[in-house]
Amino acid sequence: MSNEHKVAQLNELDEGQMKPVEIDDTSVLLSKIDGEVYAVSGTCTHYGAPLEDGALHNGQVICPWHHACFDVKTGAHLEPPGLNALARFEVRVDGDDIFVTLPDAAETERKPEATSQKDDSQTFVILGGGIAGENAAEVLRDEGFTGRLVMITKEAVWPYDRTKLSKGLDAATKENEIQLRDEAFYKERDIERMVKEVTKVSADDKMVAFADGETLGYDALLVATGSTPKKLEIPGTDLNGVYTLRSIEDAQRILEAAKIGDKAVLIGSSFIALELASALQDQDVKVSIVAPESVPFEKILGEKVGKKVQANHEKQGTTFYLERKPQALEGSSKVERVKLDDGTVLDADFVIIGIGVTPVTDIVQGVDKADDGGIEVDETLKAADALYAAGDIAQFPMPRSGEQVRIEHWRLAAQHGRTAARNMLGKGETFTGVPYFWTAQPDLKLRYVGHAEDFDDIVYDGDVEGGEFIAYYVKDGSLLAAAGSGRDKELAALEHLMKTNNPPSADELKKGVDLLERLQNI
Repeated sequence: MSNEHKVAQLNELDEGQMKPVEIDDTSVLLSKIDGEVYAVSGTCTHYGAPLEDGALHNGQVICPWHHACFDVKTGAHLEPPGLNALARFEVRVDGDDIFVTLPDAAETERKPEATSQKDDSQTFVILGGGIAGENAAEVLRDEGFTGRLVMITKEAVWPYDRTKLSKGLDAATKENEIQLRDEAFYKERDIERMVKEVTKVSADDKMVAFADGETLGYDALLVATGSTPKKLEIPGTDLNGVYTLRSIEDAQRILEAAKIGDKAVLIGSSFIALELASALQDQDVKVSIVAPESVPFEKILGEKVGKKVQANHEKQGTTFYLERKPQALEGSSKVERVKLDDGTVLDADFVIIGIGVTPVTDIVQGVDKADDGGIEVDETLKAADALYAAGDIAQFPMPRSGEQVRIEHWRLAAQHGRTAARNMLGKGETFTGVPYFWTAQPDLKLRYVGHAEDFDDIVYDGDVEGGEFIAYYVKDGSLLAAAGSGRDKELAALEHLMKTNNPPSADELKKGVDLLERLQNI
């Protein structure tokens, strides 16, 4: 059964605008594109953000929270995160009245149609079970690949939302909730999983070798092995109670440690480390952070924003030992103390090391690698004949600038996975995505659009101390990136502007720019 509902009038909806309406407790988003009115479900299929708070351009809406992108005409899911499309509803315009037909028990999102394996004349392999591999697997099936599709993973679990581990340690106890799809989804699409250790990938032989002596040939391969935490080269790192965070099992061990001990020392001031600091405070653990920087995130976000983040953590109870390095971890069999280079000794029931990651590429042979171990790829993410790389390990040409970069963002890995999959199918698609990441710090939900290896100027719009601002990172008069809090709609608009090569210049930013108005006028 379906019911038609009068929801609005035409004069309430301007060209290129969105309007949210509620129909029987279902959120619906109206939009007017080229004179036609469309209706789709009104919340993002990722975490349920209200899409009317995002930015609309050329029939595409970017979610305000994590920048998933959807076609408002069809509901199609265009950019990660999230995996499902929006539901689309029938619209009828009668005079000035807009009517939407809503089925009983209306679904608000659409999963991709299930496909079945039709032949095994080709074998495509995805090495890695993270977000890049997951997106690649889905795109391959969605876009018609009917051969054997194998995903090789180290963890005996289907792909999951790794970003939740540092933002809330309890997520480690809810494996089913953080998995991106259930097992049935992959079985319906004949996506095979192997939990095996890979010892070598030969690009020349188109072959994957395993620790048990077996091999697997491929017709196309995506390497999406991600990163591994860097090791701290000081005495005592082999003591019990010393952790890193990368997997569900890591998070589970840290959560158990937090239930027993009440003093933690975090070594490093990465985004993950500071997210963990907040998560540990929620577990009633006293947290100390040791880092060589004078201000957290100064290189990425600048001194002003970095100090704001630090101040918010300090209000929460975290103590910082900055411009300090650990000299040794001490204890009998279990870590008990952290000795710093200035002689300070910190008591510790457990220690977490978060000093960065290293790309896992040592097993891959026959490809060019950068100095940091990243695999060099072209604009299609191709590294060698029939071999592609995505995510943390890919050293790729930045769209619009051509600069070779390697970026460790979860959403970017998903974007890479989708492009690489299409090119495994011979589509010849150039990667054009705009990097974006988010981080939840105390009383500050930071969003970051673009990418700046360095910058020579920062233009501020808003009140950093008050927590509602955008900081624009500029080099040689050009805008490279922006970070902000409390300005989600504008940052979503900025991603559209960057993707279409219409970002404001430094001079325009200093005079003041309305990003939403600029977006409407391109």
